[in-house]
Amino acid sequence: MSDPDGRPIVAELGRPETPEETWARKDAARRSRREHQTAFNLVLALIASLGIVLFLVAVVVRPDQTVDRTVDYQQVAAQAQIPGVTLAAPDLPDGFTSNRADFQDKTSDGVRVWTVGLVTPDRQYIGLQQGIDANASWVSNQLDQRAPTGDRTIDGTKWTVYDRRDEGKDAGNHAYSLVTTFDRDTIVLSGTADDASFRTLAKAVTEQFSQ
Repeated sequence: MSDPDGRPIVAELGRPETPEETWARKDAARRSRREHQTAFNLVLALIASLGIVLFLVAVVVRPDQTVDRTVDYQQVAAQAQIPGVTLAAPDLPDGFTSNRADFQDKTSDGVRVWTVGLVTPDRQYIGLQQGIDANASWVSNQLDQRAPTGDRTIDGTKWTVYDRRDEGKDAGNHAYSLVTTFDRDTIVLSGTADDASFRTLAKAVTEQFSQ
């Protein structure tokens, strides 16, 4: 309804609306349209974001998948050429692979360290660390300051045993460890592998250092 001049009549007031009331009514209508448009845009953005997330989930490598990163530890050891030092790089049976091989000239304990990460045929892990002129502090640090639990002889070499398998996952990659010394080289083997894999590696290390 409008008056003879075409101005809308406000039903509640029974009179034409003032210019201010007209402006307020139109402004309220504009705000309502903008709010609806904003909500619509937010829905579209949410849908697009969900699409991106689903795409990433479909194509990105899952955390539980093993990334193949094979390192030729024997070649790395040969290229290191540390004067007067034989780096532990034993010959191992087929099925053993390496995912790490590096030499640290000085650690925080002042010890030169050669490290090899080995993956066994059944996909368990054994880390080999060789401390050159290692001190007691370095050895203790490699074993989380734990006390030995026994000893065993493998292929004529006596190894100190650190068995933490009863700790389950809390032991991490130190579930089982073997430690021995060849002259100035202290060898620490630590990992999650079974006795057979540790025995294979320990025997191979002994054979290399006994040549």
